[in-house]
Amino acid sequence: MSDLYLIEPDPSPLWYPFSDCRPISELRAGAWLIRERWEAIANGETQAIFGPQHLHRFVEEGVPTVVSAAPLDGPALIGMSAFAPSGAPPEASDQPARLVNDGETVGWWVPEGHSWDPAAPTAELGEVALDGMLLHGAYDVITALEHLLVGDTADFTHEPGDELPEASIVIGDPGDVVLLGAHVEPGVVFDVRDGAIVIEQHTHVRSGTRLVGPVFVGPGCEVLGGDIVQCAFGPRCKVRGEIHSTLMLGYANKAHDGFVGHSVIGRWVNLGAGTTTSNLKNTYGPIRLDVGSDRIETERPFVGTLFGDHAKVAIGTFLDTGSVVGTGANVFGPNRPPKYVPPMAWGFDGKRMTRDGFLAVAERVMPRRQVEITDGIRASLEHLYDYAASR
Repeated sequence: MSDLYLIEPDPSPLWYPFSDCRPISELRAGAWLIRERWEAIANGETQAIFGPQHLHRFVEEGVPTVVSAAPLDGPALIGMSAFAPSGAPPEASDQPARLVNDGETVGWWVPEGHSWDPAAPTAELGEVALDGMLLHGAYDVITALEHLLVGDTADFTHEPGDELPEASIVIGDPGDVVLLGAHVEPGVVFDVRDGAIVIEQHTHVRSGTRLVGPVFVGPGCEVLGGDIVQCAFGPRCKVRGEIHSTLMLGYANKAHDGFVGHSVIGRWVNLGAGTTTSNLKNTYGPIRLDVGSDRIETERPFVGTLFGDHAKVAIGTFLDTGSVVGTGANVFGPNRPPKYVPPMAWGFDGKRMTRDGFLAVAERVMPRRQVEITDGIRASLEHLYDYAASR
């Protein structure tokens, strides 16, 4: 067991909109958060996240404090939040080492009796190979979903889950449906030919739902019908409609029909009825993201929309391929939104939400999922607004 520390990437348009509102370690790569993937190979808990100043007041249950990088004494494992580990832990030795994936440094091992300084060069250290995936931007968590979710869900099949309810329809091996205290109504279809389906405790799956694996549904979700294909949902989400290759970080709401594909949906996002994302260009070419004046080449043929935390989208909204909706934005209006909606936008004609308006919405929404607005959370939201609205 080792103490774990995570290093955030430098803030840049590549990590937008999430770099405004949360540590990158708290993005979901496959079924698990990036932090959880590092904790699995460290066999220990994260002691701190080394990140930028604007995240130092970030507060969320279970998330370590974000602080400035500082020297450390071993034993310790230091990992990069832009890397999603998979496979076996690195082999610990009595000498410091760089953790390397495909020639890139993704972390450091510091044994007892040694120290690590973030300002000191480490190129002369020995290398230890580490399996996983290096992410080049927020859009790459979709790539991680495609590569990691099959293995993540398969891991659950090694232990028995609950019995399948009568009148469930399984296409493939019933052993690849893993229910862990979920309630499933009669008539739900589980297609596990391409991957296992895992549904955690206190989740309710309504009749009329077709799940196509691999799929991971976190605790306390409501799955209300429709086709759910190759998705991972964090806790307390409501989902319905046609959803493909999409991640929800948690506490998000898509409770109505509409297509959402190859998208990343932050916490506390609400998608109004009929919200639809385009995820493929008419030319079938690679998708480019616009973040303000910056253009990001994803080199991916499928990218839907990246929704920052606390974003809200009006009913009947159509979003173009490769759209980016900033933190706290409230998207509504008579026309189709632009591909880039700035943080804290009110509509998309250049207006911004007020600070009081943003806080009032959050204070109405969060208790609906039994999350208390503590003084720490309120201060974190205030700081989030001040930073994001200044962008």
